[in-house]
Amino acid sequence: MRMTQNKMVQPYLFFEGRCEEALEFYRVALGAEVLMLMRYKESPDPTMGSPGNGDKIMHASVRIGETTLLASDGRCEGPASFQGFALSLTVPTEAEADRLFAELAKGGQVQMPLTKTFFSPRFGMVSDRFGISWLIIVATL
Repeated sequence: MRMTQNKMVQPYLFFEGRCEEALEFYRVALGAEVLMLMRYKESPDPTMGSPGNGDKIMHASVRIGETTLLASDGRCEGPASFQGFALSLTVPTEAEADRLFAELAKGGQVQMPLTKTFFSPRFGMVSDRFGISWLIIVATL
């Protein structure tokens, strides 16, 4: 017999040294709220971070709308690589989709412009300045 438990899957993004910059970008662009942030220098285990990375972010919890993402600077060993996934951002109106898409596209790359599709009045794909791919979609009832 299987026991059911509450489970949650949360994206954990490693920005390889650019986490603080990313959190500020998402605060401005998406209204993200940092719920918790711990720097490597605050860890009780001094072996957790690399020398010189004390001010880098070891762990952060960030809320965007109803979703909580986790983020870190990681090991700061080179450029971040965000491949094989996208974050889907569902919004209630076309105006909100237009605004958020434009914000995420600043310094990024439009992969598919916002357009009407058979499944949504507005859908588009953009990779932000950190290399995170976003799918912006207007919810339909």
